[in-house]
Amino acid sequence: MTDGALRFTALRGNQQKGSKPRCHLLTSGTKDRVAARLSTLISPWGEVHPSDSWMPGGFADCEEAQLHTAERIIDAHTRASLATWWLAVSGPRTTTPNWDIASTCTIGNKPGVLLVEAKAHGAELRNEERGKPLGSEDGKGVSIDSRRNHVRIGACIQEASVALAGESKLPWALSRDWNYQMANRFAWAWKLTELGVPVILVYLGFLGCDEMRKGVGQQAFSCARDWEELVYSHSYHLFPRDVWNRELRVHGQSLIPLIRTYDLPLCEAALTQ
Repeated sequence: MTDGALRFTALRGNQQKGSKPRCHLLTSGTKDRVAARLSTLISPWGEVHPSDSWMPGGFADCEEAQLHTAERIIDAHTRASLATWWLAVSGPRTTTPNWDIASTCTIGNKPGVLLVEAKAHGAELRNEERGKPLGSEDGKGVSIDSRRNHVRIGACIQEASVALAGESKLPWALSRDWNYQMANRFAWAWKLTELGVPVILVYLGFLGCDEMRKGVGQQAFSCARDWEELVYSHSYHLFPRDVWNRELRVHGQSLIPLIRTYDLPLCEAALTQ
């Protein structure tokens, strides 16, 4: 077994297919190679340099970024502001959203952050859940702290939606209660701009993930257009189509939402790159 294949086994069995291993492949190899790959995702809007930092770190460091604790990506003051913004009550088991890839980068000659949400097939995007407290459907057995965080998260997303509508002059309807994951991704990107950090937010569709094929509802993306149209239709109820692939100026900072695809086969050759 090659060294690359050994690194691949760092992931649990159900993580060894789809978008998860491909995100680790994107961030595997020399810093020059990883920076070049990530730069292709955000060109011409920004650039990742070998001196930048990213999470995960290939297969050697599989941890995904939670921005309130991501020391390599976010400075201490901003991390603290993010934690108290999103969570009413924090503790050793409370979490904020995990990012498939997060990296420092340069946006318009300013230090910024690249955030990537990656998918391998359409059901992963369509099946987003509402942001609900942990527990049963009616909330029974849910702790007071979880309820407080649930309320806070809804308020954070609503705050971002109202602010984005005001600054972009476009209609926004981000909500905790529908298309929750995409709504929270944009809310976090908005909050970073409020804290003085420009952001490139990439919705990344990996092409040719045939190992994920399962019935009609779980089909791999065959081309960039498949992924683009799915993202457009999924975001339709949150904001207009023309939000994508352009620069928004928010709090005087760049917020650049991009739809991108990447063809990265899961093969031993890729694992040794």
